[in-house]
Amino acid sequence: MAEALLFGEREAQILAAREIGKLNSKEKQRLAENGVISQLVLMLHSQDYESIEAALFALLNLAFGSERNKRRIAKAGAVPAILKILQWENVTLLELALAALLILSSCSANKPEIASSGAIQTLLELLDLQFPICQSVSHQAKFDVISTLHNLSTSPQIIPSLVLSGGLIIVIQFIYESEKSSELVEKAMALMESIVSSSQVALNQACEAGGVIRMLVEAVEEGSTACQEHAAGILLLICKSCRERYRGMILKEGAMPGLLQLTVDGTWRARTMPKRCFCCSEIATTVDHRGPSAPRTWHWKRLCER
Repeated sequence: MAEALLFGEREAQILAAREIGKLNSKEKQRLAENGVISQLVLMLHSQDYESIEAALFALLNLAFGSERNKRRIAKAGAVPAILKILQWENVTLLELALAALLILSSCSANKPEIASSGAIQTLLELLDLQFPICQSVSHQAKFDVISTLHNLSTSPQIIPSLVLSGGLIIVIQFIYESEKSSELVEKAMALMESIVSSSQVALNQACEAGGVIRMLVEAVEEGSTACQEHAAGILLLICKSCRERYRGMILKEGAMPGLLQLTVDGTWRARTMPKRCFCCSEIATTVDHRGPSAPRTWHWKRLCER
């Protein structure tokens, strides 16, 4: 198989690349050590659809479960080649290229190279509604885009690039336009929290973006359990950053019922957030003066005391 990839004609190379998926882990490792990764990356630079598709499948199979192979693939120059493929108007190749970039971005050693290659801007264009290509990107492709950006966001040195490229605003707009209970929004909310928790500049940018507080409140009320946790986490960061400025705004958007409900059925992390986010006694005192809402106030106080 290695000989066919390294020295074979086009048809032999494509066939050998497709057969890699049938190998076990040890056989794949041995194949990688024989130098086939460089040849597979070379196939990515061809203008031949079948060669590119077979090479992407092969690289995905070699990378899966092997940090060493992920590093080898990146060092062989796969990232620039993959980014070129993302510019093609071919849905199948686009999705394979995104899957390959996602698995490469899961390796910490590859993240700086991926970020510096221009990948962030390319990925953001696939989410940005202003770009026509966004309309034709599938659900799975968008999920892979967001997941790749989330992988990159776990490296603090990459956060400034994400913010400067307008990434946070694009992610906010994506969440705003999407169904809050979807897995895409759940992943996008995790990405947003990762960005704003790592950068005060990003947090300030989020606070100043119109409609963000309302969007987060809707996510707390309508999102999945994980989405609720991330949205509540962002609200907590906003409160900590400038409580006096934003607390009233958050209350005005009706955040308290949703946040306090998290203390009952939220994740372990989410249950701790309401009393960290606000001074609950102050809120309860305010509501106490409203008369008819006294029973609800008692319930809120009990939740805050947990």
